[in-house]
Amino acid sequence: MPDAAPALAFLSLGSNIAPETNIAAAVRELAAYGRVVRASRVWETPPVGFPDQPNYLNAAVLLETTLSAPELHDVAIAAIEHKLGRVRDPGNRNAPRTIDIDIALFNREVLSVGHRTIPDPDILSRAFVAVPLAELDMHPEDGRTLAEIAAALKATTPEMRLRPDVPL
Repeated sequence: MPDAAPALAFLSLGSNIAPETNIAAAVRELAAYGRVVRASRVWETPPVGFPDQPNYLNAAVLLETTLSAPELHDVAIAAIEHKLGRVRDPGNRNAPRTIDIDIALFNREVLSVGHRTIPDPDILSRAFVAVPLAELDMHPEDGRTLAEIAAALKATTPEMRLRPDVPL
């Protein structure tokens, strides 16, 4: 029986305790659990839910891995967060953190892992999750995201129009 194809895990990263150090360290640590295909740029955002803390740095990583989603969550992410000093405050789920890594997407699967739902529902409502993730879908030579390429081409092709009346 041939080995299963590696999974594509889209991960969201956030930190507001030594974030410049911890975001980069998390990406390096993820490489031990697969191949880091691409990393987004780093975005600074204000805190959500508990405003009396420093701003966050957020990023996203596309990891090609042979781990299942539960293994990625329970083994790899747990180990990396522990190694980087993540402490969970049971009284404040929005407390400052050295690193937070969440599985935003795992292949095209819909599942629950731990207390998380995948796809991460925050993709639809939180720019600090959606924007870095959008950067991962890039042309390997050009460097632009596929959304940027499509928008530029659509702007220069006025004869192209959407046909929602044609179902597939």
